[in-house]
Amino acid sequence: MTTIGESGSGIRDTIGGRHRVFVTRRLPPATEAELATRYDVHLNRTDEACAPAMLVDAARDFDAIVSTVADDVPAAVFEAERRRIGIVANYGVGFDRIDLAAARAHRVVVTNTPGVLTEDTADLAMMLLLAAARRAGEAERQLRSGNWQGWRPTHMLGRRVNGAVLGIVGFGRIGAAVARRAHCGFEMRVLFVNPSAPNASVVAEAEAERCATIEELLARSDFVSLHAPAGPDARHLLDRRRLGVMRPGAILVNTARGELVDEAALADALESGAIAAAGLDVHEREPVVSARLLALENVVLLPHIGSATTASRVAMGDRVLANLDAYFRGLAPPDRVA
Repeated sequence: MTTIGESGSGIRDTIGGRHRVFVTRRLPPATEAELATRYDVHLNRTDEACAPAMLVDAARDFDAIVSTVADDVPAAVFEAERRRIGIVANYGVGFDRIDLAAARAHRVVVTNTPGVLTEDTADLAMMLLLAAARRAGEAERQLRSGNWQGWRPTHMLGRRVNGAVLGIVGFGRIGAAVARRAHCGFEMRVLFVNPSAPNASVVAEAEAERCATIEELLARSDFVSLHAPAGPDARHLLDRRRLGVMRPGAILVNTARGELVDEAALADALESGAIAAAGLDVHEREPVVSARLLALENVVLLPHIGSATTASRVAMGDRVLANLDAYFRGLAPPDRVA
């Protein structure tokens, strides 16, 4: 095993007969240790983002790249002369920053890690919903700043969550898990939109009602939680027009992908009071966060920590290992997306 960043020399060759794997960011220690037992691994000890040129070099020198949801893997990686990589094993569910068309054109396998972060991300979505409804971020900032003047009847009045209507955009694993929590835990009435047939048992358990369009869901919901996947129509799924359809006083939660929301239009809606609040774990231009949103009290902002529990992150590493092991044994990786 060798590392990147120890001597500032970038990618360094090692001698050995094992498959060579390039890892773009720090991973949980258990995952890094297990990778090292199976492969000739180059680790990123500095945890800084790899420059595009380094990924292109890695494509020439390694059999596999382990990327993350924060890494761009452009066409140049797959088009590199004397390319060696045969697989990009993405650490995370989202793969919208990987050029899948180029990967397919050059017959490079791409995998992700679905199904292991569902419960933790659903927990975080409910936490953001509650925090935005009850003005928790604003209240904590007031207390920490020393500006709290004691209990009074009209102080920090928020929204009641119990019994409210929750609209879920995207009823896959995470959306369904949020629906269960909302209905069974908070007696919320659940609406949803989903392009494919949803899990019938979850629909029954949450007594969820399917809406014909996003517009219908937005117009009927007190809270809206986004769980839509990446895709050609994902960018600004909630644009200015659709944000305008939301109920006055509604609250928006996004733990899926930052690109789903037009943040300039969202800032307008929050500043004007057209919607009451928002809770965001993902951002349109990560790691850059909208200065307008940062200035607002009625938005709860988190740094993309939906899957940030030890259990989820280790499980994601296990999925990466399973995909690499299958590929190098000549088998179909279980989580192939391209």
